[in-house]
Order: sequence, then C-alpha cells, then structure tokens
Amino acid sequence: MPDAIRRWSLKGKRPGTRWWECPRRVMLTGALSVVLSAGSIPASAQQTDASTPATVDLAYITQLVDRAPPLSLLDTTPADEGLQGARLGIEDNNTTGIFTQQKFVLSEAVVAQGEDVAAAFRKLAAAGHKIFITDLPAATLLALADLPEAKGALFFNVQARDDALRGTDCRANVLHVTPNRAMLADALAQYLVWKQWKRWYLLAGTGDGDKLYAEAIKRAAQKFGAKVVEERAYDGGSTARRTDTGHALIQKQMPVLTQGADYDVLVVADESDLFGEYLPYRSFRPRPVAGTQGLVATAWHRTHEQWGGTQLQNRFEKLGQRPMTERDYAAWLAVRSIGEAATRTAKTDVTSLDGFIRGNDFGVAGFKGQKLSFRPWDGQLRQPVLLAAARTLVSVSPQEGFLHQRTELDTLGFDQPESKCRLKR
Repeated sequence: MPDAIRRWSLKGKRPGTRWWECPRRVMLTGALSVVLSAGSIPASAQQTDASTPATVDLAYITQLVDRAPPLSLLDTTPADEGLQGARLGIEDNNTTGIFTQQKFVLSEAVVAQGEDVAAAFRKLAAAGHKIFITDLPAATLLALADLPEAKGALFFNVQARDDALRGTDCRANVLHVTPNRAMLADALAQYLVWKQWKRWYLLAGTGDGDKLYAEAIKRAAQKFGAKVVEERAYDGGSTARRTDTGHALIQKQMPVLTQGADYDVLVVADESDLFGEYLPYRSFRPRPVAGTQGLVATAWHRTHEQWGGTQLQNRFEKLGQRPMTERDYAAWLAVRSIGEAATRTAKTDVTSLDGFIRGNDFGVAGFKGQKLSFRPWDGQLRQPVLLAAARTLVSVSPQEGFLHQRTELDTLGFDQPESKCRLKR
C-alpha cells in the first residue's frame, strides 16, 4: 500500500495561550496502511538563519490492534487514542516556537495490524528522525530500541506499563512517560492505607497484564503496611456480556466469588476489562472496589479539573471531539517535554535535548500542580497519580504523610535503591 504524507504543525498563534501549560489533538485516516510523513528533513540536517525557525522533527509510531468490544454501549474506543495527544503537544510547542524561532513537526506512522513495525521505524530513521513517540506494547518497544538503526535515537514510551521496562529490561535510549504498574499500585495503596483500609481481598484475572498488576498490588501492600487477606483468580473470558441471561448469571456468581475472609476493600486486577465492572454492588460483603475498576489509579482522567486541568481538557476536546485519555495525555506530555527542552536550551539536536531532559534543571508542567521530571536511574517520569471514580476525582497521590528525602513523588514506583535498572549509554 502506498505511503501517505501527514504533517502536523501550528501555523498561527492563539491569543491568550500560556506557553508553559498547553495541549491539543486530531484524527486518524487511512486506517490499515502505514502512514508516514515523507520528505521531512530532521533538525540536525537543516541550515537556518536568523529569520528561519529551527525545526525539531518528532515521529509518532503505533500499531493498530483488535480490541474487545466495550463492556457498555456508553463506552467507545477511539481509533486515534494517543495520536491526538501528540498532535496537541505539537500545537502547544509551536505556540511557544513563535517566540523562540523554533518549529515543531510531527511525522506519523500508524502500522496496520499484522504488519512490520520495525519496517515503519526504519523508514523514519532513514529519513533522519531521532526522536520517537512510541505508542507500543513492551515487546515491540524493546525490539525497536535494540535495532542498529536506533543508535543515537531517543524513544518516549507512552503506552507500556511493564515494570520490567524500568527494571531488568530498561534501555538507555528509552524514557517512560506513562506510569508503570508499580507507580499505579503504590498510588492506590497510599490512599487505601491513609483511609485505614488495610485488609485487601485481591481478585485477579488470568491475563498476563492482570497477573503483573496483581503482583504490583501485593508489592504495594507489603511496602505500605497493608495485607492481602485473600487472593483468588477468575477467568472472565466465559462471562456473557450485555445479555439478560448474562446479567442474571453475574448476579449469582459475584457474591459466591467474593466470599471468604473479612476485608476492607475488594481490589481487582482486570486490565482487559472482562469482569471488574461486575463487582461493585454485587460482592458478598458491602465493600468498596478499587484497582483496575472502581477506584482507579491513572495518569489522567476526564474528571480532572485542578491546576488548570479544565483548560487542557477543553482544548483537547476542541481538537479531537472527545475526552482526553491516559494515552493521549502521555503522548502530549512526551511532545511537551521535547518542547520544554528545546525552549530552555535553544537547541534542536537530539543529544542536547536528551541531555537536558535527563538533567537536574529539567521540569515540564503537566497540569498536576508541580513540575515533572525524569528519574535518572530508570528514565521514568515522576508525576502525581490521579485516583478517580467514573464521574469524580477522588484524590491525588502521593498522599499526605508519605515522605521522601528527595521528593514525595519518589514514593511511587521503584526508588533508586530498589531499582534493578542498570543503564548503559
């Protein structure tokens, strides 16, 4: 299939926009083909003068995958999740670039299901791209980061939550914008412990992600003084969805499934969203539900309004005609990190930008009340984690009273002494 050319840049200036906290987004076309921006020359190869903006080229790469139908007809799965956040970040960077004589351009590679992601990456690398927003699962991300063509490149992980990517499988050319499972579990655990809800019933699905999240929950319980009083596995794949008989069966199944030891909270690990939503109001004991459903720990949520969050939500909805998701936010924040580094250093080459982003002077505004920065030992972005229910923001972690000698943000996830990451540059 032929390649299509896509470019996304801001050509005008939006009055009233504050450059240090901005976001925005757009829509995908040509679903099943690889979408590449052709002919773009990266900043390192361009010659500029005083009247010509220096160009910073970024590449966004993702792959289409099959998804299970939503549990509710009220839910929709956006086809452009992640990409719209990157596009909004480009607009925000260019708002600042008007004043700093810098121009940010986004090249997009959307790989069809079953096609070769590495081939799409090589095309971008051959065109000279060095900065990649990678909206990919862990295995694919690692495969790209280890390619010979990835030498000298910088990857921003905006999808994969795997703890191993920040541990034994860490890579020096990868920075992680999305929180890992350990951060999410710690954020939830801090709130539950703060509430004195320390006895947890852990119900996990049988998928790989479910098992990894369950391990993160058990680690968080041990870290913060809670206790998993009972643990069970449940195969949600056999559950009937959106049928009369299915609901009748669920109403009988869930109380039996959740019988056992007394507990304060029912913690669910169901990343595939197969059964977790069936637990509230159907458990044997009248207890709150938290984890992947119920009270959820997340980097972003549509109910978030504090610290100017409403501004970001509104601008994103104007661009993408839908609410901003966690992947959109991570992609936006990755692009904004590059923009912040380019503004502060007045440089456009990947070496200078990478060095500044990893340094002590870097900080990017993320509509969370404080500047965010990357941990030098594993490349994970420090950030507050939202705790949200379906229609309200409940709290934000780290919680009051959980202290750290450097920053309370490092109470979430793997701190330097416990990290198994050994970066080699």
